[in-house]
Amino acid sequence: MPEHRPAPTLLTGLLVLLFAALAPIPAHANASGPAVPAVPARGSAYMGMGVLAHDGRSGTPKTDLATQAEGVDVASYQGDVSWSTLLGSGVRWAYSKASEGTYYTNPYFAQQYNGSYDVGMIRGAYHFATPDTAGGATQADYFVDHGGGWSKDGRTLPGVLDIEWNPYGASCYGKSKSGMVTWITDFLNRYKARTGRAAVIYTATSWWTDCTGNYSGFGSTNPLWIARYASEVGTLPAGWSTHTMWQYTSTGPTVGDHDKFNGAVDRVVALANG
Repeated sequence: MPEHRPAPTLLTGLLVLLFAALAPIPAHANASGPAVPAVPARGSAYMGMGVLAHDGRSGTPKTDLATQAEGVDVASYQGDVSWSTLLGSGVRWAYSKASEGTYYTNPYFAQQYNGSYDVGMIRGAYHFATPDTAGGATQADYFVDHGGGWSKDGRTLPGVLDIEWNPYGASCYGKSKSGMVTWITDFLNRYKARTGRAAVIYTATSWWTDCTGNYSGFGSTNPLWIARYASEVGTLPAGWSTHTMWQYTSTGPTVGDHDKFNGAVDRVVALANG
């Protein structure tokens, strides 16, 4: 005799829905990098991590490499980078993540930072800021001590403060607008004192507006690296009349993150020399 199975009941259906709702949230694919869990592990952040989620994508620029020198930015998730491939495709400058907070250094930093230099590129290092874990001056010291320094060799760019959405919690790291400006100021002042150079600020206009109140006080001293995945740079944060670098995509060849310098290679060299 075949087994008799009772018809599903309303209660059964509700229980299925309940169990589905309580299931763990899986990692989701992020086009600008590796699969990203709902709350990623500390240290895994990278330049532009939040751009797609917050600002989206609306095209790529129609500019000529002759007037907009091509660059890339990399972090640990790219591993060992094929710098010769990138050089052959027209990339002339590169930034590598050196550090995050005061608790993380990129295990691939030497291959990335020195590898780009060895094939003839102009290179630099960036620090992913976490203003909720330590003060600005403390993080600047950590950055300089772990690869973020500068030398006037014509091939080394000033360090970058990567200040953007918090991948580990509240977007503005729990800071007020004035508190965030103070934190950034402390970082920039210490970096300048340690290296003699004004750090580049990497950010997105929407984050800057939300988290600093669109503060305008750094435009005359610190070069701007703007993040916007679109056909045009768009509106810049207050205080800057122009940008120096532009991260325009997370899906470029070989490494994903590609950038345009606002000028030809000679302008990249000029920034390196200070």
